[in-house]
Amino acid sequence: MQQRIFKKPPIVRLPPRSNVEVLLSKGAQLGTIAVGLVAVVFALDTAEFVLSPVLMAVVIGLMFGPVATWIERRGVNPAVSAAAVVLLFLLILALGMLALAAPLSTWIDRAPQIWNQLQFHLAQFREPMNVLEDLREELRSFSGDSVTVSVEEETAVESVAVLAPAIIGQVLLFLASLYFFVATRQQSRNAVLRVCTTRKIRWRVAHIFRDVEDRVSRYLISITVINLGLGVAVALAMLAIGMPSAALWGALAAILNFVVYLGPAVMATILFAVGLTQYDSLGGSLLPPLVYLAVNLVEAQFVTPQVIGRTMVMNPFIVILAIAFWIWLWGPLGGFIAIPMMLIFYAIAGNIVPGMDWYEGH
Repeated sequence: MQQRIFKKPPIVRLPPRSNVEVLLSKGAQLGTIAVGLVAVVFALDTAEFVLSPVLMAVVIGLMFGPVATWIERRGVNPAVSAAAVVLLFLLILALGMLALAAPLSTWIDRAPQIWNQLQFHLAQFREPMNVLEDLREELRSFSGDSVTVSVEEETAVESVAVLAPAIIGQVLLFLASLYFFVATRQQSRNAVLRVCTTRKIRWRVAHIFRDVEDRVSRYLISITVINLGLGVAVALAMLAIGMPSAALWGALAAILNFVVYLGPAVMATILFAVGLTQYDSLGGSLLPPLVYLAVNLVEAQFVTPQVIGRTMVMNPFIVILAIAFWIWLWGPLGGFIAIPMMLIFYAIAGNIVPGMDWYEGH
């Protein structure tokens, strides 16, 4: 019998693509990515009512994850440990609100006085402001544009009636999401790992879960401890220069410091406004914000790098962009979750794309 000789099919070599074809291919890929990013931003903005409390619950759940793990290692059911975490969070929140309620209400009542003092001290700038106003009117008359402003009056009762159900709904959604995220975090992880088809993908996904929980929880716990120390230092500094309600300013400094860069700027502005009621001159009013900024400088340049580690310090430009984006998208809540969302993104990107670990948290 003669053996059949099978010939290999001829190799077809396609002609190399021209520069125009390569450019069009890359442009199509970039266009697809851009459209996808716009769609994601639009979805985040549209679904803010639902997604913002859920993402906030995920961030808080990652922060308290080690606490739940410690409880479960004592033989406690995950459902019970999740309830303990929710109660612990509510207890901390209630104690903070109770401590701040009395002094904060006092300063809110004094807000008109602070505003009057601010107008009095800034009266020396009225002449330059009048020049700018005259210039604006001249430009408007030259362009022929007219602006009509209509103000729709709304009573406080109507505002509360509209906002109260939405706020209550978001709070309940947050608490439910926090409880179920903590209670089912191991089940969710196992379910995702079972879907992975290969061992390599399963290994990468397992490392993503590990890095996300480790980085976010370690960052938030460390920052919380640092901010508590900053609050104590600011309170002592305000007490030393004779500022009333020193504990309030310390607590407010600790809270605002969670929003890096922007938080200290807001705190310095508040202290300047309060200083107007305590000092006769505009220069004296700068003492409280300057003292606060000095304490904050020590914390930012020496304490935080030593506690967290310099390897965890992220690119300041990327941090500013992330904070600006999330504040633009979701307001103050977005400012709080901006850094944790960056850490989550870094953990995912570092495990999916080799050599792309921009943030070293180990």
